[in-house]
Amino acid sequence: MKSLISRLGRGGADRKAKPNRPAGPKPPLLRRLVRSVFGRGRGIGLLLLAAMMTIGVWEPVPLQFLRIKTFDIYNQIKPREVTERPAMIVDIDERSLSEIGQWPWPRTTLARLVDRLTQMGAVVIGFDIVFSEPDRMSPGAIAGELPGLDDAARQALEGLPDNDSVLAQMISRSRVVLGQSLRSEAMPVTGRENVPQHSIGERGGDPRPWLEQHTGIVRNLEVLEEVAAGRGIFNSAMELDGISRRLPMMANVNGTIEPALSVEMLRVATGNRSTVIRMFPSGGVEGVLVGKSLLKTDERGRVWVYFSRHDPAKYISAVDILRGTVDPAKVAGRLILVGTSAVGLLDIRSTPLDSVIPGVEVHAQILENVLGGTQLQRPQGARLIEILGALAAGLLMVVLVPLAGARLTVIILALAIGVMAAGSWWFFDTQKMLIDPVYPALCSLLLYMMLTYSNYAREEAERRQVRDAFSRYMSPALVERLAQDPSQLKLGGEMRDMTLLFCDVRGFTTISEQFDAQGLTRLINRFLTPMTNVILDRRGTIDKYMGDCIMAFWNAPLDDDDHAANACRSALAMMDTMVKVNVDLEKESIEEGRKHIPLKVGIGLNSGQVCVGNMGSDQRFDYSVLGDSVNLASRLEGQSKPYGVSIVIGENTYQRAPDFAVLELDLIKVKGKTLPVRIFTLLGDEAFAKTPDFIALRQVHDLMIAAYRAQDWDRAEELLQECRRLSDGLHIDGFYDLYADRLADYRVSSPGADWDGVYVATSK
Repeated sequence: MKSLISRLGRGGADRKAKPNRPAGPKPPLLRRLVRSVFGRGRGIGLLLLAAMMTIGVWEPVPLQFLRIKTFDIYNQIKPREVTERPAMIVDIDERSLSEIGQWPWPRTTLARLVDRLTQMGAVVIGFDIVFSEPDRMSPGAIAGELPGLDDAARQALEGLPDNDSVLAQMISRSRVVLGQSLRSEAMPVTGRENVPQHSIGERGGDPRPWLEQHTGIVRNLEVLEEVAAGRGIFNSAMELDGISRRLPMMANVNGTIEPALSVEMLRVATGNRSTVIRMFPSGGVEGVLVGKSLLKTDERGRVWVYFSRHDPAKYISAVDILRGTVDPAKVAGRLILVGTSAVGLLDIRSTPLDSVIPGVEVHAQILENVLGGTQLQRPQGARLIEILGALAAGLLMVVLVPLAGARLTVIILALAIGVMAAGSWWFFDTQKMLIDPVYPALCSLLLYMMLTYSNYAREEAERRQVRDAFSRYMSPALVERLAQDPSQLKLGGEMRDMTLLFCDVRGFTTISEQFDAQGLTRLINRFLTPMTNVILDRRGTIDKYMGDCIMAFWNAPLDDDDHAANACRSALAMMDTMVKVNVDLEKESIEEGRKHIPLKVGIGLNSGQVCVGNMGSDQRFDYSVLGDSVNLASRLEGQSKPYGVSIVIGENTYQRAPDFAVLELDLIKVKGKTLPVRIFTLLGDEAFAKTPDFIALRQVHDLMIAAYRAQDWDRAEELLQECRRLSDGLHIDGFYDLYADRLADYRVSSPGADWDGVYVATSK
């Protein structure tokens, strides 16, 4: 479109475009390639795409947030189904606290709990609790706290077994994994020389830089850790929104790798003495190997939990275990987690499916994921897939938006986003893989919006150029229509049925002698401005100004099916406007003390096929019209003075606007034409044409013209006098004077029996 506008020209020296110029040599291949790649806003699109690629590699927090929320939606649409319960939870719930007593319970009570679970066939018992301080209910501790004890009683209490030792003895006879709690602050750990530390192997590189970094850990009492089968961390840093989605299977605590509670329980259950962290060759954790089973993690050693909804069926109240009222089948052969759902003990979490859930159930769900083969994984190449998807979708937008436009491309965009979303869901549903569709969809959407806006801004600029190019020639409404749909403007010459108008000031030479150059310019502007407004208001286009003459046309560049009628209305309105202009000019002449000579105009209208388009030379051109109908319109304007009327219209215009008040003037051969044309004068609009006075005048007028052409001079003379009477106030006496002179001449010198009624004009 820009080339279209430039070809239209902007007037004067700005008209640099050259229509019909012979094709010159093509630009160099490199320049054409650059234009095709970076033209039409694509350069900005490519820059934005490069920025989006950088963001994809950088992964800022908002992008991560959108990604995890998308995975939440997947989990919510299709939660994991619970078909088996390999892990059960012994719950220190509100009922247990009510019946046994407030927490913490004596370690002897916990020893009985471990003993009962072991007897019922628990494979491994994992504590989602840390025992970091000695039991205050131990006999020796009580002896030191109770006042008034005699020495014998005090010695007897101090001689009883320590509660922590009782729990340690029971742990030594069972397969127990103790929990540990990560802390952000460093905590000194001393006297741990006798605490066994199972082996954690490393395969493929050092995992420590990749794991979650922590500076402190809360451990259990040494007496308990010495006999425990394993130790594992049970907490982790929350996500940005406080929801648990990923838990670390390994953590780096001041250079020491600490396993998760679930990993340790699996290691102890499978009888392995070590676990192995397997690394990708390119960096990042691939997973944790327990025996022959690989727990797949993300690159930081975290596992994505595929959550089921809160499952009360996997909970067993601790008080029921202690009282022996539980069916041993619920415990036998299972991994047992000891934790709490009591609100006061503050182990409450949120998951994508449940806003409130005991934290211990998260570990149970991890064990179900691993043992049930329902692990979610985010493969190492996921980010590369997402970046390549974003690149492909972005390039599609960069190519299509400028070519196909916003409407078609938005359909393609919707399809592309739909394909990406469907593909991501397919990976989740069938492969348990997490591939983010949001990032590539966001890239393509942003590019679409930017390129669409760029196209819109460019089109707006081009519309402004259209407005600038045509606002001098057309009404604002027509200019706006053309700006909204420039396709209505066809460049080059085209044949159209149009109506043309010429308007000229009579006796302008005499009038101009009263003014200097500046005064004459003001006078011309006082005349041209209102005349132009009349034309533009009625959908006309100004072709050009030629001194005191106006040339205008209708039905180009925009279609106007009513062009002849609009031209007639314009001509009538111009005559009315001239009355107002002369009133103002007369006032000015009185104020300036000069003679007032009224401005009188003659208007010629004609309709027909003409060629319209860019006319001119390579150096300068205008949007104009050419053709015989144009010349005839100019000749008709010239005949308005000798025929004593203000407006002369051709027969074609009359046929296209037959409802106006017109009277036939003559059958005339104008200068430059060999064939005669029938001409009319325009006296009023459609409403005036229906008035009784005009109807009466027209009937008599037509009879007078017929008598004249029949050479019935007496009858014509009689009818002419009747026309004068009926036409009072229409200011066409000059026309009837002309015919009176002709009748007198023809009485003396007859035109002959073969006269066809044609009058040959001798002036333009």
